[in-house]
Amino acid sequence: MSDVAPAETAPVESAPAEIAPVEAEQRIKTLDVLRGLAILGILAVNAPFFAAPWQTAVNPTLEPLAINATNAWSWFVPHVFFEVKFITLFSLLFGASLFLVGGERSDLERGKVLRRRLFWMLIFGIIHGAAIWFGDILTVYAVSGFFMLFARSWRPRTLLITGGVLYVLLCALAALSAGAVTLISAASVEELRGEIWAPAVETVGSSIAAFGGSFSDSLKANCETWQAFMPFEILNTVPRTIASMMIGLGLFKTGFLSGKAPMAAYWACIAIGAAALGIVAYQATLNSAAGFEFVHMQTRGSLVNPALSIFVSLLYASALILCVKSGALAFLTKALAPVGQMAFTNYIAQSLIMTAIFYGGRGLGLFGQVERDTLMAIVAGVWALQLVWSPLWLARFKMGPLEWVWRRLSYGKPLAIRKAVAA
Repeated sequence: MSDVAPAETAPVESAPAEIAPVEAEQRIKTLDVLRGLAILGILAVNAPFFAAPWQTAVNPTLEPLAINATNAWSWFVPHVFFEVKFITLFSLLFGASLFLVGGERSDLERGKVLRRRLFWMLIFGIIHGAAIWFGDILTVYAVSGFFMLFARSWRPRTLLITGGVLYVLLCALAALSAGAVTLISAASVEELRGEIWAPAVETVGSSIAAFGGSFSDSLKANCETWQAFMPFEILNTVPRTIASMMIGLGLFKTGFLSGKAPMAAYWACIAIGAAALGIVAYQATLNSAAGFEFVHMQTRGSLVNPALSIFVSLLYASALILCVKSGALAFLTKALAPVGQMAFTNYIAQSLIMTAIFYGGRGLGLFGQVERDTLMAIVAGVWALQLVWSPLWLARFKMGPLEWVWRRLSYGKPLAIRKAVAA
């Protein structure tokens, strides 16, 4: 996730005479609030991949992002509370958005809009991944969305069962793959360790020099890394994303994501999610106690977080939905909604800001020079910026600037972006 694209947010009850994006008063607040939380949370997970070679982002013992006694929290908190959870939450929401935009499969006109929307998301994703930041998720969402075109009219029960079974099967496959690490030769283990966990100092140094060099150097390094990552994303991330989208659409059709489910359902998700969060935290302490040893991290240490993330995602969703329904923490939900309404713009803005800070030739060129705790302070600063600028923009405009471009291309007609000024 690294982390994502936004979606329309009003239910489709009947096809209007003229198909157009929803107006502000038609939006479902719970979805905007959840999307805002997700887009901010995704940045905390993506940040290490912006700041240093990707191997140092995944291995907490590897310089320049190695943790110590004073900054271990800067690994523990994102790992336990953020990692996988927010991209999963966003996938749940995106599943709902496919139906909100495209309607039933029998609605041919909305189906055309949805296909154009996904096509342009794919184009945006390729540009974003190749030219801005290699951790792009838009391509994954577009490809997953094309598969979901055929499932968007399924009944809630069918979506939840199919998505749930696929999710469990993928977790089982991940466990089998992890177990295979213990069966290969010691030489093969060492080769893997050098590629994905603890590369030579010279390898890390050359990566830092490339990403922190001139604009052309960083552009080339980014594009090469994106090309190397894409097969993995298509083969591994797309199936998991499809499973999450199915579950999300099923939950939306039951009324869960729009706040219409029984209160007991939300409290049950909170209880189950809290237990899952406790297990993830316990596993994190075991990983730390094991010194993040490679074989441990590729087997026992790597399975719990991805498997239980969906329950933690539903914990976050349930808590915020209850806040919206009850009016509790109104300052928080009110602040998150504009960020979610401009999720596409904010996602790309995060990449532009972070690469301007870290990539060479684009700004400060701090790649490989910032520790994890300082990095979390930068993340907090970007959060503050987006929490402030999103409502300021939406006070004058109907949608974010990239949302306007995307919708203009999707609907194939001019769209007003400025709000009408009262006479």
